[in-house]
This record gives sequence, C-alpha cells and structure tokens, in this order.
Amino acid sequence: MSFSVENMRSEQHERQFGDLDRIARAGWHGRLVKVIRPTAGNTGGTPKRMSTTQPAPAARRKDPARPERIARAAIAVVAERGVDKLTHRAVAAAAGVPLGSTTYYFATLDDLLASALRQAAADDVAHLREWAAGLDGDLVAALTDLVLHYLGPARAQTAVEHQLYIAALHKPALHGASQEWDSALAELFASLVDPATGRALSVVFCGLLLQGIVRESVPSRDEIEMIFRRVLPGPAES
Repeated sequence: MSFSVENMRSEQHERQFGDLDRIARAGWHGRLVKVIRPTAGNTGGTPKRMSTTQPAPAARRKDPARPERIARAAIAVVAERGVDKLTHRAVAAAAGVPLGSTTYYFATLDDLLASALRQAAADDVAHLREWAAGLDGDLVAALTDLVLHYLGPARAQTAVEHQLYIAALHKPALHGASQEWDSALAELFASLVDPATGRALSVVFCGLLLQGIVRESVPSRDEIEMIFRRVLPGPAES
C-alpha cells in the first residue's frame, strides 16, 4: 500500500499534536495540564493528566520562641529609647523578625508593652527565686546585698523594669501584669518569713530600688541594712 506525502504529514501531525488539538477542541482553555501517553510502566487505561502548576510553598517552621524573642526585644527598645518611643517596627528590627510577626502576636503597642512587662517580671522573679534558694545566714545582710546588686551591676536592668512597671500608671492594659509582679514578689518574700512580713519586705525592697535608680548616689550599706532591720528586728535566719 502506498501513502501520499499528505497522508504521512497528517499521521506525523497526529502523533505530535493530536492530544493538544483534542484539548483545544474540548474547550480546556486556561487549564495547564499535560497529557501523558501510555508508557511501558503505564499501559492501557485512560491517559493520565499531570498538573504543571507549581506546588504551594511549604509552611514555615513553627517558631515557639518567637513571642518571647519579641518581648525581650521590646524590653531592649524601651531600655534604649524609652516607653514613648516603642514601635512595632523598632521591635521587629531588634528581634530580627518581620514586622508582620510583631503585629501578629501583639496587635497594639499596649499588647507589646504588656508582653515586655510580663517578661521582665518573669525574669526578675526567676532571679529572686534562685537567690532565695541559695540563702544562708542573716536575711537582712542578704537583702542588703541584693539591693546593692540591683542598683550596681544590674542598674540598667532595674531602670528598664521600673520604666515598664510605671507605664501602668497611664496604661490600664498593663495593670494586670504589674499587679501579678507585685503578688509574685510578696509571695516570694513571704516564703522566707510570714505573709504579712513578706508583703512589707516586698514594698520596702521595691521602694529602695525605685529611689535608688533616680538618686545620683546609691544608698550606703548601713542605710539599707537599717531600713531592713526595722522590718526584721535582729539577725534573721533564711
């Protein structure tokens, strides 16, 4: 049997473009599909269609530490610029996260400040618990050393903690966090003595720190010991 040139061209066209022609006639415009002819490993049956659309990007890994990192960055920004200069953008830059992350976790500046206050309080209480666990000897002397530490080597930390705490005066959203901090300190000091004396110690302790960071000179050891002995007469064992 002989074939004309036209027949040969028709058969070649059908082999190369038949699938695409059928797709076009079926009206599948805009659908990016690829028709796969049966192969050795796929014999018989209906030809498979494989989407050429790119797969969706994999979900970002969860970062459970990100909220805490943002809160700590907020503390750093307050320490450097003050409460009034706190912005989501500045915190995002300090935390090394996208701006959207700060607003995702903390929608408002008050939310951001509250998170910073709670983080500062948690760090402070954790430090005090570690201090209390190592007590051995005169409690008045130990409290005096603690105050001198907060007003000396840890003065910058003490200053930013009080900036965040005092911000609650004008920001009702911070009231809860500041009161939680007060309660945690009173509870910690009460574990060393009794509830009433523990409350008195926490008030005196915080008052000494607040006065100490606004004074040009740090109170002397004798002055601080005298104040604590008014609350705890005589040497007190931990």
